[in-house]
Parts: sequence; structure tokens; C-alpha cells
Amino acid sequence: MLPSAEAAKLYQTNYVRNSRVIGLLWAIFTILFGIVNVTIFSQPYWVGDGVDTPQAGYFGLFHFCIIDAISRELSCHGTFSEFAAIPSTAFKAASFFIGMSMMLVVTCIGCFSLFFLLSTSTVYKICGWMQALSGVCLVLGCMIYPDGWDSDEVRRMCGEKTDKYSLGACSMRWAYILAIMGILDALILSFLAFVLGNRQDGLMTEELLAESKEGGNA
Repeated sequence: MLPSAEAAKLYQTNYVRNSRVIGLLWAIFTILFGIVNVTIFSQPYWVGDGVDTPQAGYFGLFHFCIIDAISRELSCHGTFSEFAAIPSTAFKAASFFIGMSMMLVVTCIGCFSLFFLLSTSTVYKICGWMQALSGVCLVLGCMIYPDGWDSDEVRRMCGEKTDKYSLGACSMRWAYILAIMGILDALILSFLAFVLGNRQDGLMTEELLAESKEGGNA
């Protein structure tokens, strides 16, 4: 084998090894992103009380709890299965989009099994599209959610100054912030999936060219 061919073979070996390491990291972070999605969907800590709020409590997408100022009892309401009972149309829409984002990521993780059935490039691109759509759903959910802050339940906790896109005496909590950060995660993972998919296409092309050259030399 010619020295140039040996160098190309060594480069190809390192290329494959690096791609596998990056692919493994992508898979790990995709699983972590799935856990984040499940957390932000299920946890009611999107909006919480502040120092000057009439009542203490917290709101999520569809579940909220308010502490009675007199009895100090915690009263919780709302489940996703009782979709019609969610106190705001905006909260319903946000719940739908965040739920879709969660389902897309979980489905993407399930698609890892397709690596045994389809080409690596195809699976990366399928997952890349799912992650991109998941990010779009997160954007829509995070943008629509504040439109429901003028509901009676939120006003009861946050005060009369509360309105759409204005929290009054309340403040954003960690689940909402995590959802906003999740948008960036989705875009990065999607971009990386497409890069890895295109790398696999390039690798297959190089392998075919190498085989044809070896056949020609023979």
C-alpha cells in the first residue's frame, strides 16, 4: 500500500473514532435533555409567589397550588388528564406544546434502536428533525404561557396588577427558566445530529472511493 494511502487510512480510522465519541456524547446529552423535558412538563414551579403577593403558592403548566392566607392549608388543583379544567386557554396551549416537545424527545431516544436497522446517517437525521421540532414546541410553549397570567387563579395569588406577560408581585421559577434553556439545548443537539449525519455520508463516500481505488490498483 502506498504511503499516501496509508495516511488516508489512518485519517479515516481517527475520523471514525472521533465521530463515535461525539455521537456517544450526543446520545448522552439527548437522554439528559429528555429528562429535562419530562421535569419541566410535570413540575408546577413555572411561576411562584413573591414577598408582596396576597397568597403564597406556585403555578405550572396545568397544576397549581395556593396556600390559604388564613388556614395556611395548601390547596392543589389540576392534572393533564383533566385538560378542560386547566384555568386558561393559554395554559392549555402551552401544556400541549411542551407535552409535544417531551414526546418528540422521548421518541427520539426510542429511535436509538434504529441504529441496528437503518444507516447511521439516516437515524441521526431523523433524530435531528425531532430535536428541531422539539425546540420549536418549547419556543411556542414558553411564548404562549405568559398569555395566561391574567387568569383569575394567577391574579388571586400574584395580585391585581398581574396581567398578560406581566407577573405583578410574582416571579418566574426554575422550571420556566429551565424550559427557556432547553430551547438552546434542542437547537445545539439538532445541529450536532445533522453534522454527524452528514459526516457519516462523507465517510461512506470516502470508503467507496478507497475501495474503487484499491480495486483499480489490483
